[in-house]
Amino acid sequence: MNICKFFLRSTALVAAVATIACSNKQTSEAFPVPEKPILEMDYSADKTTFEVWAPTAESAVVRLYDGDTMVEELKMKSKKDGLWSATAKGDKKGLFYAFQITVDGKPLKETAGIFARALNVNGDRGAIIDLNETNPEGWAEDKTPVVPTSEIVIYEMHYRDMTAHASAGSSYPGKYLGMAEHGTRSKEGLATGIDHLVEMGITHLHLLPTADFGSIDESKPTDQYNWGYEPKNYSAPEGTYSTNPADPEARIRELKTLVQTMHKAGINVVLDVVYNHTTSTENCGFELTVPGYFYRMREDGSFADGSGCGNETASDKAMMQKYIVESLEYWVKEYHIDGFRFDLMAIHDIETMNLIRARLEAIKPSILLYGEGWAAANPLYDESKLAFKRYTYQMPGVGAFSDDIRNALRGTLDLSQGGFIHGVAGNKEALKFGIAGGVEHPQVKHSEKAWCAAPTQHISYVTCHDDHNLRDRLEHLSPKASEKELLQMAKLAQFGVFTSQGIPFIFCGEEMFRSKLGEKNTYNMPDKYNAIDWNLKHKYNDLYEFNKGLVALRKAHPAFSLGTAEAVREHLSFIDHSNEAAVGFVLDKLEGIDKAKRIVVLMNGSREAVKFNIPAGNYKWITDGSTWDMNGKGVLNASEVKVPAITGVILAEF
Repeated sequence: MNICKFFLRSTALVAAVATIACSNKQTSEAFPVPEKPILEMDYSADKTTFEVWAPTAESAVVRLYDGDTMVEELKMKSKKDGLWSATAKGDKKGLFYAFQITVDGKPLKETAGIFARALNVNGDRGAIIDLNETNPEGWAEDKTPVVPTSEIVIYEMHYRDMTAHASAGSSYPGKYLGMAEHGTRSKEGLATGIDHLVEMGITHLHLLPTADFGSIDESKPTDQYNWGYEPKNYSAPEGTYSTNPADPEARIRELKTLVQTMHKAGINVVLDVVYNHTTSTENCGFELTVPGYFYRMREDGSFADGSGCGNETASDKAMMQKYIVESLEYWVKEYHIDGFRFDLMAIHDIETMNLIRARLEAIKPSILLYGEGWAAANPLYDESKLAFKRYTYQMPGVGAFSDDIRNALRGTLDLSQGGFIHGVAGNKEALKFGIAGGVEHPQVKHSEKAWCAAPTQHISYVTCHDDHNLRDRLEHLSPKASEKELLQMAKLAQFGVFTSQGIPFIFCGEEMFRSKLGEKNTYNMPDKYNAIDWNLKHKYNDLYEFNKGLVALRKAHPAFSLGTAEAVREHLSFIDHSNEAAVGFVLDKLEGIDKAKRIVVLMNGSREAVKFNIPAGNYKWITDGSTWDMNGKGVLNASEVKVPAITGVILAEF
């Protein structure tokens, strides 16, 4: 029923009138938005049709280039719904194109448009290609791996981080093909790259921004590094990660090869998308086609800045909403993408996020959607209508990162104090909130209102690419701790994440105790700070095996992902304990849900052993805090368990 409502609403929106407030005007004008998808470049062997939405334009041309030499200029004709079009006769494959729009008597800079799907180096011009020729062999048979929701484990990575270090053994360091390369090994013979992900058992690979961004000169890609949160063209891959950025087809084919290889390995692919702002305004297709429309503008004509990057896009405007939805649909259809993570999701409105879910789910029912439930500053829109974390319950099927469990486990962003794993008091209720998956629970007294309608909306994590990684944070907050103690804290942090009812998320390299040399914001720093040293997998193999066990736990025991708020309240109960750094819970009445009929989870973040009272029973050890046995080992007939300092244990009755 909800999906039907969303589709009806989307039809009304697309047919609706878009309100435009141009940056050089104080008045508003209304312009129609086309119902059909816009193909700015539609190629065939006998002709190529160009189309651009520019309702404020007085005139428009499209120029064709052979390299940097203009070979043809076509005057575009005005059509209904603000569209302009032109047709170039003959086979134009291999040429590049750019639009130039004239508004208020002023010709704007050339642009590749806003829907460009293939690009020249650095993305100022579109490329005329046949997309069918970019498909790797067997692409038509490529299928998304089926993963039960209870088994989802998200692994976040940057292309260069995973394959750039010499220890990765990659033939294509820092490239799409580097992550599609089987057989890479560290000098100790341990799996790296995709083989490492398969060995670890993760189900969803979260790739940092992959769409074209404007912060790196693609002609010199190895000289620079950037996370990519500076978008320029939203519907074409970044050339930095291609083996040949000058070949418009190469980046497309190589990204598809990566997706196909991941799918064959049983791994879904999630793209990090940044529709909330652009790297600049003056060089972006939005401003170079319809000035002032695609962004939220202040009354004085300046750009609102909820992103902290100089602008914020306006998903509440009909054409911007249409654009985001159709761009995402394109990534799913053309690249077989399985999910999206939304940067600064709270800049987007709730209605748009619900529409995205409905439209993408219609294409791929298993689509995974989640994002940051916050903005960098207050967006210029009604706060109650934006996708802030506190309104996640209004967006069924869309998740949000839980800073509740993050801060509870490892401490505050500003490093002013540690968290539960440091033995710091005051984190128990927030941790319990995270364990319950952010839903209402009678035993949770968290200061923040429950924001999830279902625990699957709760993305549980302790670190991501932002901020210090876990090792650097631990070393900063506990400078006198031994390495053994630091490793225990790292284990306990991820233990809390993976035993939560939410969806677990881990940042690349945390499983092998990576460091970024103490740096917090490495978005444009060289490989020295960002690339994973795969020798660490050998040095800290015990930590790696522990994290591997956590992933296996989710697959072996569905009770850690009960799926609904009602099921969480029915089956999960907390164990009272006076110690502020001791949390225990029981998953009970699990017949028909799990192979265990009862599971007991005990977490001790304090610096001394703690005794827990548990329901009396005949238990087996799933983990004693070090080794794992998903079917349980040993026998413990007890109603009391002593848990060592900085340790998590799991017991089960079968």
